[in-house]
Amino acid sequence: MAERRIGIIMHGITGRMGYNQHLVRSILAIRDQGGLQLSGGDRLMVDPILVGRNLDKVEAIAKKHGVERFTNDLDAALANGDDEIFFDAGATKIRAGLLEKALAAGKHVYCEKPTSDDLEVAVDIARKARASGLKHGVVQDKLFLPGLMKLKMLRDSGFFGRILSVRGEFGYWVFEGDWQKAQRPSWNYRKADGGGIIIDMLCHWRYVLDNTFAPVKAVSCLGATHIPERVDEAGKPYKADADDAAYATFELEGGIVAHINSSWAVRVRRDDLVTFQVDGTHGSAVAGLHKCWTQHRVNTPKPVWNPDQPQTMNFFDDWEEVPENWPADNGFKVQWEQFLRHVAEDAPWAYGLEQGAKGVQLAELGLKSWAERRWLDVPELRF
Repeated sequence: MAERRIGIIMHGITGRMGYNQHLVRSILAIRDQGGLQLSGGDRLMVDPILVGRNLDKVEAIAKKHGVERFTNDLDAALANGDDEIFFDAGATKIRAGLLEKALAAGKHVYCEKPTSDDLEVAVDIARKARASGLKHGVVQDKLFLPGLMKLKMLRDSGFFGRILSVRGEFGYWVFEGDWQKAQRPSWNYRKADGGGIIIDMLCHWRYVLDNTFAPVKAVSCLGATHIPERVDEAGKPYKADADDAAYATFELEGGIVAHINSSWAVRVRRDDLVTFQVDGTHGSAVAGLHKCWTQHRVNTPKPVWNPDQPQTMNFFDDWEEVPENWPADNGFKVQWEQFLRHVAEDAPWAYGLEQGAKGVQLAELGLKSWAERRWLDVPELRF
């Protein structure tokens, strides 16, 4: 068994997602577990170089986690032939340009979503990646959540019978930033900076619905800016003109109706920060990030509508939890490992930049549906 090094240029790791999920819980976790075992028995050892505009911040992160290489010179990092992969978790508006530059430098590319805030740009970078012959991918992390994996297992087993509907609830209260610090960066709430929950979350819902239930055929979306003023990281008030909530209905292949509420202005009274209820002719299921409960048709109670008396039934008692039959690792890490195997040994990979463009397409259609107050079909993209 031999060790193989793979160099990874990591851009955008000073941000919340890039730091927590991609650097600490994925790449450094792979490093600390002794690398990634490949199919032939070799171990792939990750060697990241951290890149960011603020050298002091990048250096502090590198020293904290024992990462030897860091820089604020992206061009120099891309010029290093010893590093094979470029990863970006920075701002959406500059992502496609960075990916194009990395592809031109001969790097395999992997990135956060959305790949752009413009469909034409997202399709163009996907085509360029395909033409380059290099490996490319986009984060589709929610497919690797244990709760959604259980829903997919139930679907594949035929548990639901014919699926009728999917109901999703996502979100939590993001503090305005005045009397409590906001949990999300201020650019999320400014249109000019590429903010908005529709461009952020409909990209997720595209791959979740397509892969877990059925392909999305049409969308109707209503957005809202519930909190019009917030306070930024420097304590300065600013106009929050991007949408902070989206109420979207989707028509899926096979006549399935899906509705997902996404909001940064909702207080949580449910099992998790995101929950999905799937109803079918033979059974139903409710899943959060990790847990999943089912109710088969033979175990379905018969409630009686009587508004004159308090409800005596506890509807939670009639659901059975799906057991944890497989170990659950961090979803971002699991997908990173798949991409690393894809690069190192050409292992199967289904999440190229084409999938990122599909997410941008649905987000763009969602915004258009809101503006025009109508249903819109989702046409097939061609690459």
